[in-house]
Amino acid sequence: MELLFFLVGVVGISLSGVMAPGPVTATTIVMGSRNRWAGELIAVGHGIVEFPLMVLIVVGMNRILESPTVRIVIGLGGGVFLLIMAVQILKSIRSLPEQQARTLKGAPVMAGIVLTAGNPYFLVWWATIGLGLATRAGELGIWAFALFAVVHWLCDFAWLGALSWASFKGSALLGRRSLRVVLIICAGALVVFGAIFMYGAGGMLIKRL
Repeated sequence: MELLFFLVGVVGISLSGVMAPGPVTATTIVMGSRNRWAGELIAVGHGIVEFPLMVLIVVGMNRILESPTVRIVIGLGGGVFLLIMAVQILKSIRSLPEQQARTLKGAPVMAGIVLTAGNPYFLVWWATIGLGLATRAGELGIWAFALFAVVHWLCDFAWLGALSWASFKGSALLGRRSLRVVLIICAGALVVFGAIFMYGAGGMLIKRL
């Protein structure tokens, strides 16, 4: 019963994190407009980074993630990547019909990997809230920790999959003009998040100089 209550809490905390607007949300909407399964593939890329990170945090990697130097590098790198993605999205609007005709299978997985590894807030979340959950799961046993990891990731998988499906259906119903508007909004969101990442990392870098 204790494990059940713990997992219910994990679902609530995980969904509150994954449903918060962010770079992964914007990217899922963009890629989902062209690929029905983009959300699930992005979640796979996310899991490729997240599962090993869960284990490493429990054995002490949270100290590394809290390092200002690491956070500066991740913030700057992640910010630059988001700005590049925004530019690519804006360029793709000109050739929207061709973009819609293509189904990109590998790109969403890679996007999930890079967006996850380059998101300083994701790493800070795992070094704080995630650490508490992972530690508690470990106290309940190895199988509890495994269930915790799977349940947490399934929350990402379900939400991103639903978001991708809604974007794909929406693009089919709304037409090219409305889709262009959505893509421009998402590109703008990536620019904002990229700027926030770089601003935060730049502020820490200035303090260290």
